[in-house]
Amino acid sequence: MDFHPTEEQAAAAGLAARIFRDLATHERLAAAGTGSDADLWKALTAAGLIAAVPDVGLLGLVLLLEEQGRTTAQVPYAATCAYGMLPLAAHGSPEQRARLLPALESGEAVATGAFPARGRITAEGGRLTGPAPAVPWLREATHVLVPDRDRGLWLVRTDAPGVRTSPVETTAPWSAGTLTLAGAEAERIGGARAHDAVLAAARTAFAGLQAGVCAGSLARAVEYTSTREQFGRPLSTNQGVMLRAADAYMDTEAIRVTAYEAAWRIDEGLPAHEHVLTAAWWASEAGKRVVHAGQHLHGGMGADLDHPVHRHFLWGRQLDAYLGCGSELLAELGASIAEGERA
Repeated sequence: MDFHPTEEQAAAAGLAARIFRDLATHERLAAAGTGSDADLWKALTAAGLIAAVPDVGLLGLVLLLEEQGRTTAQVPYAATCAYGMLPLAAHGSPEQRARLLPALESGEAVATGAFPARGRITAEGGRLTGPAPAVPWLREATHVLVPDRDRGLWLVRTDAPGVRTSPVETTAPWSAGTLTLAGAEAERIGGARAHDAVLAAARTAFAGLQAGVCAGSLARAVEYTSTREQFGRPLSTNQGVMLRAADAYMDTEAIRVTAYEAAWRIDEGLPAHEHVLTAAWWASEAGKRVVHAGQHLHGGMGADLDHPVHRHFLWGRQLDAYLGCGSELLAELGASIAEGERA
């Protein structure tokens, strides 16, 4: 693959980095609690960073989500792009795109997805029934992309009859909720292959988000250990600290490069199922190692729940759980490889 982003992708990522760096400060993040930072959301939409996602592709989105992850910016950017903009742009009908995309681009609408579904939702005559626990950003969402047990994809409005949402707290402050559907009216998105395509893109996107979370955690640890002195010298000069930071750096780069490769292959229309699972595995398994290391390298400060590095720890652990634990992803990857060898 070509690891050099296009001019458009680089420009979008640079703009996102400036907005997140300027507005996703520790003070604003603390004030947002589990909800969105409305001013930051407006800044992202005004800059066209939601509308640009179909143009920059999945690899471009991974680059953008890296920048969100570096600051753990408190907005439903990943969910809206992965479960709203990309699925509608790729699988929506012309009428659906014309009706739904403008509201997502302007930030008036917020999308999320009831993934992983675990086969809980049934569809009959365009109406959905069943529960979906811990849907990220559900309390902010106007639309939810819901997979049924037959792997169909449906879009549900959160204010529609038969839709009930209730708050639920997750490890990271993602404004999550439980979605309960009781004969809720929904509209079909895409055909038979849309489910697998959306799941692959979402896994890759959230792996990119984890790469940013880990990079931000490591950057904070490097800054702290370079300035914090013990016995008259910086902590960073201790061999144990250097080795722990080096391992975290290698893990972060592995998450990044596997997410880039999976995204690039999807954008190019190449087979990517196993590459997506590899990226998700690295993001889950290595991601939690990195955020634990980032917290540990802060010593006692890392145990402070109000310290900025603790947010990276919470986001990293949440993404680990959301992507699926390493053993689950490894089992799915092994099954895919074995099936390919039998074919």
